[in-house]
Amino acid sequence: MMDVCTLGTGGAIPLPERALSSLDVRVGGRCLLIDCGEGTQVQLRKLGWGFKCVDALLLTHYHADHCGGLPGFLLSMTKADRLEPLHLYGPPGLRRVVEALCVIAPALTFPLVLHELPLGESRFGAIGLDITAFPLNHGMPCLGYCLSLSRAPEFDPARARALEVPVKLWRHLQAGETVEVSGRVIAPAQVTGSPRRGIRLLYATDTRPVEAIARLGAGADLMVLEGMYGDDDKLPQALKNHHMLFREAAALAAESGAKRLLLTHLSNCIDDPAPYLPLARAVFPETETAQDGMTVTLRYPD
Repeated sequence: MMDVCTLGTGGAIPLPERALSSLDVRVGGRCLLIDCGEGTQVQLRKLGWGFKCVDALLLTHYHADHCGGLPGFLLSMTKADRLEPLHLYGPPGLRRVVEALCVIAPALTFPLVLHELPLGESRFGAIGLDITAFPLNHGMPCLGYCLSLSRAPEFDPARARALEVPVKLWRHLQAGETVEVSGRVIAPAQVTGSPRRGIRLLYATDTRPVEAIARLGAGADLMVLEGMYGDDDKLPQALKNHHMLFREAAALAAESGAKRLLLTHLSNCIDDPAPYLPLARAVFPETETAQDGMTVTLRYPD
């Protein structure tokens, strides 16, 4: 199971009811954030999942609306008596940006571990997720992230009994460990079925449409994409500023075969996104506009 909360859904400028970009992802009681816009610490307090459970922060790029909340977030973690390292990931320039922001967040109680990612595709892991970072098109170094939660093959009790594996050893095989029975080594693959589909989430904001979004998001349970502009007439502005329209994000979701699309990173010129939502739903019916504090629970398919 994966819980996803859109902490902040605004782009460029915060509004009274729309904080700046941040997404909280929780798996097994541990969390990671994607982006940390102004006000992220306030949104985290409202959510109630806590600060100390956050193990990693993935930054897409270094515009202020995506990283300006970092000093306050780090200080809140210090106030929560955090001691464990916090891992920060982002495109080239991460160290320079973090060191500059930390000038106003000194004396942290925990170490920061920085991981500067290349601008090509790269893979790493955090909170039990397999994560692929990939380049976007924003006129500056910018990354999207595809998060995958794998699922162990189904355990087959009949096969375990046929191999005379005592029940007390089943849990070890279910955990992926080998066991020894009467001098025989039994591997998990001998008592499990075919691989099972896991959960996939793709997050990409501040970009024009790129091929990797649909490719890496193929069959995603949830895509969280930017909907900076609602009206099709805003295309010249979208091209100039390297952003997407509602309809363009929906086209990527349709191409990928995703199950659900949340539009986020809404322009401050969009007071109410509802009038523009039909433009996206005409392309991809399972489209919604995200709201601050919206929580979605993704579960393994049956």
